[in-house]
Amino acid sequence: MCGIAGQVARENENLEYRAADFEAMRSALLRRGPDQSGIVYSPGAALVHTRLAVIDIENGRQPMEFTRGREKYILIYNGELYNTDELRGELKSRGHKFRSRSDTEALGRAYLEWGADCVSRFNGIFAFAVWERHSQTLFLARDRIGVKPLFYTIRAGSLIFASEIAALLAHSGIPARLDKNGVAELIFLGPGRTPGCGVLSGIEELEPGECAFFHRGVMRKRKYWSLVDRENTDSFETAVETTRALVTDAIERQLVSDVPICTFLSGGLDSSIISAIAARRLSERGEALRTFSVGYRGNDKYFQSGKFQPSSDDEYIGLMNEHIGAAGYKVELDSAELADALYEATLARGLPGMADVDSSLLLFCREIKKHATVGLSGESADEIFGGYPWYRDPEVRAVNGFPWAQSAARRQEMLAPEWEIDGAGYVAARYGATLSESSALAGLSGQERRLREMVNLNFRWFMQTLLDRKDRMSMYSGLEVRVPFCDYRIAEYLYSLPWEYKDHNGVEKGLLRAAMADYLPRRVLERKKSPYPKTHNPEYMALMIQMLREVLNSRNAPVLRIVRREALEALTCDTSAVPWYGQLMTAPQTIGYFLQLNYWLESFKVEIV
Repeated sequence: MCGIAGQVARENENLEYRAADFEAMRSALLRRGPDQSGIVYSPGAALVHTRLAVIDIENGRQPMEFTRGREKYILIYNGELYNTDELRGELKSRGHKFRSRSDTEALGRAYLEWGADCVSRFNGIFAFAVWERHSQTLFLARDRIGVKPLFYTIRAGSLIFASEIAALLAHSGIPARLDKNGVAELIFLGPGRTPGCGVLSGIEELEPGECAFFHRGVMRKRKYWSLVDRENTDSFETAVETTRALVTDAIERQLVSDVPICTFLSGGLDSSIISAIAARRLSERGEALRTFSVGYRGNDKYFQSGKFQPSSDDEYIGLMNEHIGAAGYKVELDSAELADALYEATLARGLPGMADVDSSLLLFCREIKKHATVGLSGESADEIFGGYPWYRDPEVRAVNGFPWAQSAARRQEMLAPEWEIDGAGYVAARYGATLSESSALAGLSGQERRLREMVNLNFRWFMQTLLDRKDRMSMYSGLEVRVPFCDYRIAEYLYSLPWEYKDHNGVEKGLLRAAMADYLPRRVLERKKSPYPKTHNPEYMALMIQMLREVLNSRNAPVLRIVRREALEALTCDTSAVPWYGQLMTAPQTIGYFLQLNYWLESFKVEIV
């Protein structure tokens, strides 16, 4: 994985005189790519790259240049292709000669051969830019699911882009300005955000499954992939076999690496499936799998079983490591560490995030990086296979609005009165737009149609928040995390399967359990869903309250220009378990979110307009 950035100039403008801007953007991305970096100036463009070397370390350097006749192309790329061998084989048959094993070269030559249509041939996670020097045109693309980020802004006819918001803001021509729309995003949708919205004024993001050409000040975007409903003719037995084949293939493809590799293991269904297949495959190569798990000091004393977290992870982690013969490593975090890392996690995300749900992952990845450069993780299985409670509860399914954030009225109470924003209307408009674009065949039952909508809602919104978290928290330490359940082939196939298959035997992710049953011990296979672990130690809530009071005692705290002081003070007495966002953000995480918001406004020197 890597970091990319660059600028396409106004017509006839030489960008080398802005070298300080591109050095600053490069520096902002060095955590994403600590191994190698480079800047290339071409008439009309500047391209920046920082590299985390994973495949063909010596020959995969970027920016990478290609020629075809008199035409010249320059590629910068962040990601990993999992079908590189197939691409190389087809391209060789078409006359291409390769000088490396890197997927970067395969991607570049695919662009030479098929142009923009190359994206439909890739199986992987990516964000990349190709500068066509001869035509003075930039091509941008992002992977189908949205695992890798790509932000941009257009200023006075010039396009500036980067992997992260912080890298964009390192450019002297881009101010950090927050307008009414951005405030609505932060208060009524945060830590989620509207697809394509970068929150700050003028900053946008290329959406998942989207590509674009930029030429002479004009950007032309097109959607090359989305979830499309198709007629299903497979029996349940066939669906089990197909799911097993797709999941196994996706995991095995993602074990390719020239650097140490590991898995994240919680003892839950998704991470256990990945770890079991990885252990078997590595064993065939004479290697042993290492798994990494996270825990919290005090949880052995303070953990309480609840609706969203019915069981603790430890015994299941041990059971899985023993079952697959893996070397297990546990990273244990304490409350003070989580609180201290809250602000660093804000810097990593570039926006206020999921509080200690972010900072714990940041610290976890930092420890993993000491042992491995690539990890596999179980994100997105719940979205694709219907594992969340809001898929399975008919009452929740029937409610209009994002099921992970049924809190518009509460959020409205937080907003300072000078901001005249109809929060419920703002949320409803975005919710309605997503419903309207959800693909569903004619003749479906009301339940099947609604569940298609629920999948698309999760893909477009909740899953993106979690993928943002995974990318930023891991890449902040130069750790590449792959997410096999984000293989687009799995997403496409599962989207059109009937709910009775996915909910086989009335159990969440029943189809996935049936498909992968012989990989797991029965107790792990039958374990009820338990989300990413968080601290239950009351010491953490006390630290959040202390930190919030320090903010409230500051006369110039910028958060008070957006949020009512009285509403923040009320949070110090909040003992409810009502989620702010998702299953994990209850009272302490809600305080943490506003602490992150205040720090973000300060550290990024955001001008509130």
